[in-house]
This record gives sequence, structure tokens and C-alpha cells, in this order.
Amino acid sequence: MGRIYYVDHFTRTTTWQRPTLESVRNYEQWQLQRSLLQGAMQQFNQRFIYGVRSLSYIFDPLGPLPTGWEKRTDSNGRVYFVNHNTRITQWEDPRNQGQLNEKPLPEGWEMRFTVDGIPYFVDHNRRTTTYIDPRTGKSALDNGPQIAYVRDFKAKVQYFRFWCQQLAMPQHIKITVSRKTLFEDSFQQVSKIDLVGEKGVHFGNLTTVEWFFLLSHEVLNPMYCLFEYAGKDNYCLQINPASYINPDHLKYFRFIGRFIAMALFHVRFIDTGFSLPFYKRILNKPTGLKDLESVDPEFYNSLIWVKENNIEECGLEMYFSVDKEILGEIKSHDLKANGSNILVTEENKDEYIRLVADWRLSRGVEEQTQAFFEGFNEILPQQYLQYFDAKELEVLLCGMQEIDLNDWQRHTIYRHYTRTSKQILWFWQFVKEIDNEKRMRLLQFVTGTCRLPVGGFADLMGSNGPQKFCIEKVGKENWLPRSHTCFNRLDLPPYKSYEQLKEKLLFAIEETEGFGQE
Repeated sequence: MGRIYYVDHFTRTTTWQRPTLESVRNYEQWQLQRSLLQGAMQQFNQRFIYGVRSLSYIFDPLGPLPTGWEKRTDSNGRVYFVNHNTRITQWEDPRNQGQLNEKPLPEGWEMRFTVDGIPYFVDHNRRTTTYIDPRTGKSALDNGPQIAYVRDFKAKVQYFRFWCQQLAMPQHIKITVSRKTLFEDSFQQVSKIDLVGEKGVHFGNLTTVEWFFLLSHEVLNPMYCLFEYAGKDNYCLQINPASYINPDHLKYFRFIGRFIAMALFHVRFIDTGFSLPFYKRILNKPTGLKDLESVDPEFYNSLIWVKENNIEECGLEMYFSVDKEILGEIKSHDLKANGSNILVTEENKDEYIRLVADWRLSRGVEEQTQAFFEGFNEILPQQYLQYFDAKELEVLLCGMQEIDLNDWQRHTIYRHYTRTSKQILWFWQFVKEIDNEKRMRLLQFVTGTCRLPVGGFADLMGSNGPQKFCIEKVGKENWLPRSHTCFNRLDLPPYKSYEQLKEKLLFAIEETEGFGQE
């Protein structure tokens, strides 16, 4: 076909991507990851999400079945219902009858069910709940009490699982793949078949867990030039703007969008994770300057410097234009019409910072992103994820690891505190008392991700290389905790009591998204 490709005679492999020092470094890192794959698979199998260790979904938002009814499954896995009162069976859930043609809830509203099966409604816009259906104005209870709004990740997961079950169709789809050609076999079959609303997928002699794990390791491999690492020492992934060197790259992104949606739909975890801004895009949430820190801390700090200093006094000549390098070629990009001729001043620098931050986070990957979401929405409508935040979505897709508290303590360092400081003793008491979900949120708050390296806390990475979990004494007792995700550092004020420390930490990790992070 006349296309140029490159042969590596050392590893006996070929690639479309022209080899550079950066690509060789990425390949070496990927090879190292492959050598650790066996240990990673063992840790991967220990990840979990509430109610997913077994596939029997105990939680059912519709509540119990009516008296005399029973829920069963036929030999093909299709659910049906038995009415022992009349001795008849039916496919329809008796609790859903008469509700199939209801109007959708207003934007920001969610329907939940009490343990007694009574529906109530959550208004996420005003953070209130009510028994009154906003579509009809009718109440499930007369003068029913208000239910307190809580940030309940477990309930969100169960609610999400329930609605995924409602999408499912009775038939199964079989995917036959070879381990040697896992990527191409999966791409060819998943791209062609109609997966919308499928109940299950059979993967030949591979288990579903193994298929998602091994395939995610392949499709997200930076050597295919579809994705790249977010930074030199940040192994979260983002779309590679140079992916166009593969003429079929948009087809691959559509396939990957389907694959990621399938992982969420089937409650299966992937081997690696994306950058925080990418999770926000999946959730259709806006990104901004703050999101740059986890992706490119040097670039972020340079924009912060511009924001905090008078650029006219410094004599900087900047224009609404940026240079980008793709495959060794430098191109100029205008941030706005005729931007290369518009000087950045003190008056318009806020607009410049906003535009350049947006550009750095998208950076010419609009077509790839659109193709990804075309595939994603063919399997799972994005609005099904609307109640999750970006960090919760990461946990949903990558799973929760059981955290080894001894390993965490053993590899934590302190600044202006010691191991015997009362605030440090209180901190570890707090960590021991909370459940694993809150530990993951605490880890995300400080490091920016819920994922631990294969080597555990000893191998944590920061923006400048290996960086252990650090707790530093900063601020006054009435301050809230802060985190520096680039350095895996928690700024812990010198609180006067354990109750105060617990209250402030819980507020920081539960009540806000991105709060107090630098």
C-alpha cells in the first residue's frame, strides 16, 4: 500500500510510529509493565465494587416482589416471574407494570427506593429529597418525612447497576478470540456486531475478567500511538494527538469507546486508567485550569505565574497563539481568530489563560474524542453516569484495591511532624476507622488517583519521579486540609482534637470535588 513502517530487529516487532527517544522510553515502560503482568493480574482480581464480588445483585431499587410472586432465571439466563397465586409466569416485572410509559425525570433529578420499596425523589440541583414525584405532583406517602441527602457511592453503584440490568436483552453474543491476536480479533468482532442492550458476551476460553484485563493492556498501549502517557512520570493515559498516523485511528477509537462502555456495563475492570480530565469528558463535565495540574504540572505552574504576575511589567510578549509539536513537526495554533496578531495584556490575560488551558487539555483530539463517544454511547448512554464525579468513575472503571494499612504507614514520610505527633496518631486512627471506600477517596484526594502501583505505596510516583506519601504540618487549626497531587502530599493543620481532625478530613474527601487541591 506504500505506507512506511519501522522494524525493531532487537525485539522483532514492527510499528507505524517513527522511533524517537520518547517512544523508546514508552516502549521500555510498557515492556516493564508486561513483565509485571502476572503479579498485576493477581492484584487485579482482588479489586471490587460494592455488590460485584458475586453477580447476584441483592439490592433492587423496586423493592420486594408482591406477595406470592417469585423471580427466576431460565436456561438461557433470561429473567422471568412466577405468580404462585394464579400459577402463571410472565416476562414482565410486576412492579414495573403500568410504569413503562412514564415521562423522564427533570434534569438533575433521580428516583430511588426505600428498603420498603417506596419511591422517593432526589433533587441534586438543590440537594433535597421528597416523596412527591416532580412529573405528577403526587406523593407516594401522605405527609411523608424528608430523607436526608447523602453522598452514597454504594447507592450510586447499585442504582447504576439496576438501570444497566433494565437495558439488557435476553440473547448472548459470542466473541471468539485468539490470545496471540487478541487486539485485532476483538476489534474486528466488537466493531461489527450489534452490542446495544446485550445481556452478556461469551469470550470463548477466556473469562470475562481476563478478557477485559488483557485487552485493556493491549488497546491502551502507547506504542499503538492511540494513547500517550499524561506526563514523564504520570502513567495515566490521554488521547495522542498524533494518532492520525494510523489511517484507521477513528475506527479504533470508536471500538475503544465501545470497550470501555462494555467494561462499565458488565462491571469489569480495566488494567490501566485515564487522566482525570478524560474521566470528566466521559461524564460530560467541563474542564479548566485546575485540571492541568495532574496532566502537565510545569505548564500549569507557568500559567499560574502568568495569572499572579504583571506580564506587562515583566516585558513578556505573548500572543493568543501557541506552538505544538507532533511527530517532530512544529505547528502554530491560534487560540482565537487572528490570535497570532493579538497581544496578551493584563486586561485580557484571564481569557488567554482560559483558552490556552482548554487547548492544552484538548490539543487537537476533537475527532478522536467524538469517535470514542460514538462507540461509548452505542453501548451505554452517558447520562447513566451523570450522578458520579470523575474520581468515582475512576473507581467504577478500575475497581477498589484493598489497601494495606501497614504498607501505607511504613512508606509515609512527615514534614514538621513526627511519627509520634498527636495529629499523626489521630490521622492513622482515622484511616483505620473508615471503610475502604473512604480510604480510596482519601488516596485520590492526596495522590489524584485511586490506583496503586504493583509495588504498593513504596512505588508511588510524583511529578518529579518516585515520591512517597507525605504529611506536612501546614496552616492553622481552623483550616481545612489541602493536598498537592503532584507531590503526593497532604497539608494537615495542627488540629486540637481527634474529632476536629476527623470532621475536617471527612469534609475534604467526601463533600467536595477538587476542593483544596493544588
